Amino acid sequence: MYSVCFYTVANAALVPDVYPRHRAWVDEFARGGGIVAIGNFGRLEEGAMSVFRSREAAQEFVARDPFVVEGVAVASPLRDWTPLEYDSSGARTDG
Repeated sequence: MYSVCFYTVANAALVPDVYPRHRAWVDEFARGGGIVAIGNFGRLEEGAMSVFRSREAAQEFVARDPFVVEGVAVASPLRDWTPLEYDSSGARTDG
């Protein structure tokens, strides 16, 4: 089971200043293996989404994410997600 968080942009004007710290945190956290995927939807105003390997990883990431801490984005409540997973041949990989 994964944990998912959606983000709503609260103050886009802060992005240029805060993004380097956010990106450094993403890269640092990703080295530990807790992030499956993270990114924005199309335009910045459409928000973003992160998928984590566990609820604990999601909680730790969001609590220290500069985008959240410094008011760039508001994180949604975490949602648990149990997807069906497939490899490139279409075979199920989730058991």
